[in-house]
Amino acid sequence: MLLNHDSEVSIVRKVKEAMLATRMEHVLSKDRILEIYLNGIYLGDGAYGVVAAAKSYFNKSLDELTPAQAALLGSLPKSPSNYNPFLHPDWAMNRRNWVLGRMVETGALTEEQAEAAKKEPVAPVKTSRTGPMRDAEWFSEEVRRVLISHYGEKEALEGGLDVHTSLDPAIQKATTMALRNGLENYARRKEPMPGAFGKLTLQENALQALRGKTAEDKAFLLENLKDVKAPVGALDSWRVAVRLMGSDPVVAWVDPSAKGEQLQQAWLTGDDLKRGADKLKAGDLTLIIPRTKGPVRIAQIPAVQGAAVVMDARTGRVLALSGGWSFEQSQFDRALQAKRQPGSSFKPFVYLAAMEKDISPSQRFEDTPFEQGDWHPQNYEKDNWGALSLHDALRESRNLVTIRVANHVGLDSIIEIANHSGLSPNLPPYLSSALGTTETTVLQEAAAYASLANGGHAVQPSFIDYVQSPDGELLNRFIDPALSISEGESPEAPPVFRDNRVVVASPQSAYQMQIMMQDVIARGTGFRGKPGLSAYKIAGKTGTSQDWRDGWFAGFSPDLVTIVWVGYDTPRSLGENETGGRVSGPIWNEIMRKALPLRGKLDFPQPEGVQLAKYNTGLIDAVDAFRKDQSPGVSVVLHGEGSDMTLGEGDTGAAIIENLPDTEAQAGTSNGLTTGNPSGPQAGTQPVNAPQGQMAGQGAISPDAPPPQPSQQESSGDIGFGGLY
Repeated sequence: MLLNHDSEVSIVRKVKEAMLATRMEHVLSKDRILEIYLNGIYLGDGAYGVVAAAKSYFNKSLDELTPAQAALLGSLPKSPSNYNPFLHPDWAMNRRNWVLGRMVETGALTEEQAEAAKKEPVAPVKTSRTGPMRDAEWFSEEVRRVLISHYGEKEALEGGLDVHTSLDPAIQKATTMALRNGLENYARRKEPMPGAFGKLTLQENALQALRGKTAEDKAFLLENLKDVKAPVGALDSWRVAVRLMGSDPVVAWVDPSAKGEQLQQAWLTGDDLKRGADKLKAGDLTLIIPRTKGPVRIAQIPAVQGAAVVMDARTGRVLALSGGWSFEQSQFDRALQAKRQPGSSFKPFVYLAAMEKDISPSQRFEDTPFEQGDWHPQNYEKDNWGALSLHDALRESRNLVTIRVANHVGLDSIIEIANHSGLSPNLPPYLSSALGTTETTVLQEAAAYASLANGGHAVQPSFIDYVQSPDGELLNRFIDPALSISEGESPEAPPVFRDNRVVVASPQSAYQMQIMMQDVIARGTGFRGKPGLSAYKIAGKTGTSQDWRDGWFAGFSPDLVTIVWVGYDTPRSLGENETGGRVSGPIWNEIMRKALPLRGKLDFPQPEGVQLAKYNTGLIDAVDAFRKDQSPGVSVVLHGEGSDMTLGEGDTGAAIIENLPDTEAQAGTSNGLTTGNPSGPQAGTQPVNAPQGQMAGQGAISPDAPPPQPSQQESSGDIGFGGLY
């Protein structure tokens, strides 16, 4: 009854449901409450409500249904996936027959009518409608919401509209599979082994190993086991298994793919036994991933959640969307509805603002301690490298450089870019915002990253291309054309093409970011996005929020944007060093490895006014894009005393401490750009305060290396600051 993002079964949730139910009964009759419930509940196959389900499963209206068909619909609310007649006809029939029996008990049917209905086969009808694709339920739900907002519920759901969506089935399938693989891998790595979800209480001879068991005992076990339904959230490919008797860790399950249902048995894997599967007792029920040979692995429904969006970078058309582990388990759409801190995946927009201010990728900023009031931001490794180029700072996701860049270019510039791109329409004017402390959604971040990929233009996310009436009349186009054509002032003049998209940044600045962000994946924190994609142009950025609560991987090719987020619905740590690159990077990589071959190999178009140049950043040899008036220089941005550099509570979001030492002023630096000798690391020299063994030119530092423990002095007074890595 209670629909919110928290899928956890808890006493608090049940109390809220009871209070809501009591209030509803004061204003609505029980029949009206039931009517509302049956008209809105999800019943599988993309159908919401019994009217849509009747059409979806039988291509009939409600008054045309037979008692058997009505009973089948009545069986679906308990578990739309398990009792879906397209997927599990035997389970659907058993549950339907149980409902028919209950209808006899309530007087809705006579015994004779029920027996006649039970003889009717479960025969759902495959209609010609283009219905929601399996595992695209969150996408379909957003389409439904948009249609209802435009046409009203009755016309949207019953009007026979011909809806053409932006969904790419192949990319959607890859996105769903990749997200599930990533969440399951995390759960196996960090979450406890699931215990038994139930108990099969049978005689000992029925639970003995299958070898030597009588045919009668096998049949008895099969009949009892096949009626056990999997917990909500289990995948269709998993099987319910029972631990058999004996010292050997053997489980048995029903194999529906065999001719006539058969029992199969296998050992559990050694890895699962080490994780605690040896604690299962005879009769305990668990979930397994079946195999034809060898030991089987226990399947785990993750507690962790995630979301992923794949978008056409040029148009904003959403090609795929997954809002969590299982739509049946939780219909909350974490791609559209969950607002989470993006962490360092916000940083490219700070650097984009710098490019717009004519600051070059080779420009150096100080990577040295920074503090203001109670705010003590640190780098992920809690170290300092001296002066770094923007290229290296972005590649290695250095927080302290990012803060100084934000302060130098001005928060107003960053706020404007965040607003125009759609990433954060209400970005607070605090320096901490530069580290990704302001919440956003996966879809918003996808649209914002599209502006980086397409040359600096904002896009409007869309799920529907166009809608036609049943007789083919075009009712609506939902994509705003990027270009419009207007006639010239005279008949002889050629037509004028106008770009209607909002400008986020210049093509030159966007191209500079594209080049820098390619190195983030090639040699930086985003290296887990690279395997298998060396033939494609890909760029991206990792993001990790405070205490590893959110893990992001955001990236793009010249025409595709893919954003992945992983975290818990009720925010809590994913675990030490569980960065966005580690938890979300492999998911992003799996999606792009399936999606990019479908799109072809493209290059980022190089706009006029920029040129590529190879130079040494002081750490590595790099290639960057420079405007015609720029060159890979060695100037360093240093900040010292001066009223223009004084930071207050309005700048940082932190309280001010009187007489705060100005560490940069004490270093004898001056304001503004210094074109003399740089104080940062030189080519072929050790970076200032770089980790031992990391010499210039040796490439990226592994983001999985645990950060050194801060001294007591360093940790004193630290508060959360958002972006980590």
